[in-house]
Amino acid sequence: MSSPVMSSGSVALRGIAALVLGFFALTRPGSVLLGLVLVFGAYALVDGILTLVSAAKENAEYGRGWLVLEGLADIFIGLATFVWPGITALALTYLIAIWAIIKGISELAGAIRLRRYIRHEWLYIIGGLVSILLGVAIFARPILGALAITSMLGIYGLFFGVVLLALSFNLRRVEKAVLPEEERRRAA
Repeated sequence: MSSPVMSSGSVALRGIAALVLGFFALTRPGSVLLGLVLVFGAYALVDGILTLVSAAKENAEYGRGWLVLEGLADIFIGLATFVWPGITALALTYLIAIWAIIKGISELAGAIRLRRYIRHEWLYIIGGLVSILLGVAIFARPILGALAITSMLGIYGLFFGVVLLALSFNLRRVEKAVLPEEERRRAA
């Protein structure tokens, strides 16, 4: 029997996986952060190797040199991630801080430009200021910022896990209601 939308079992497994991620991200944020960094390193390494394979097969007129450069850069970054995982985590944290500051400045500029057209532009301004403050706070304490990002991932994992489990129970009810109807059709 298949659900009209998705299987309650697979949704429940996804919920359990999200809860496990959330639990570990909140109780062992350093380990989860290291795990995320190492997964990135593995991805960059594999992507670099596959890019070099693609460059070997590519026709020269399509830019083999750029593919080789990209592949070598991927491999270098992948290996550097494994050799210096702390630096990779720190660099990612700084990128998030820069992103938050740029986003905040953009939101402030948007609020100023739109103040003639929208009401309550102060909400947009507050959002921009919070983004800027988040970026500055992460710059001020990057290790704490990295762990805070991991903790936010943990909170998300717990919330999403609960939502998926609740959805799986609802889907299970739908499956139970549909199952007898399908059995009657097969018997007829």
